[in-house]
Amino acid sequence: MFVKVCGLKTIEQIDKAIEYGYDAIGVVTYPKSKRFVPPDEAAKLAAYAKGKVDTFVVGLQYSDVKEAAYAFDYIQIYEAEPLPNLALAGKEMPPEGLLYRYFVYDASVGSGVFGPFPDWLKGIAAKLIVAGGLTKDNVCTVIRELRPFGVDVSSGVEKDGVKDFRLMKEFVGAVRSCS
Repeated sequence: MFVKVCGLKTIEQIDKAIEYGYDAIGVVTYPKSKRFVPPDEAAKLAAYAKGKVDTFVVGLQYSDVKEAAYAFDYIQIYEAEPLPNLALAGKEMPPEGLLYRYFVYDASVGSGVFGPFPDWLKGIAAKLIVAGGLTKDNVCTVIRELRPFGVDVSSGVEKDGVKDFRLMKEFVGAVRSCS
C-alpha cells in the first residue's frame, strides 16, 4: 500500500516521513493554504527528498504549482491538465481520455473532512489514492472498502495545525497492519 503524507514544510518532517516508511510526501504551494510553502523553498525540499521518497507539489490549479513543478516527481492539482506526471485531485470522476498517473480522491478539497465514497472509485482503484479526513482510526476501513493503490494523510497527523511525529508513525503503522 502506497502511503503519502501531505503538507510537509520542513526537512525534519521529511526525514521523519522517510524514517517511518512513507512512500511519498506532498508540499503545498497553494498560497491560501495554512500549509503553504513558497515555491523556492518547496523546490529545496523536493531536492532534499529526491531519491529518498516520491515527491508531490500540491495546489488547486497549475498556476499554483508551476514555479516549483520542475523539482517534483508529481504535480497534484484539482484541474485536468495534460501533464505527464499529473496526480489529478478531486471528487468527480476523471474526464474520459485524460492521462494521469494517480487520481487523488479528496471530496473535502484539502479541508480534511471524511465522507462517504462513490462506487465509481472501485473502477479506478489501480490509480486511486484516497485523501480527506483519514486518520489511524478510519484508514483500515477505507482500505478494505475501496482497495485503493494508496492513501494520503495531512490533517489526520497534525496537532494544533502542526505535523505530530507520533501521529505520523501511528498512521503509517495502521496502514501497514491492515493492508
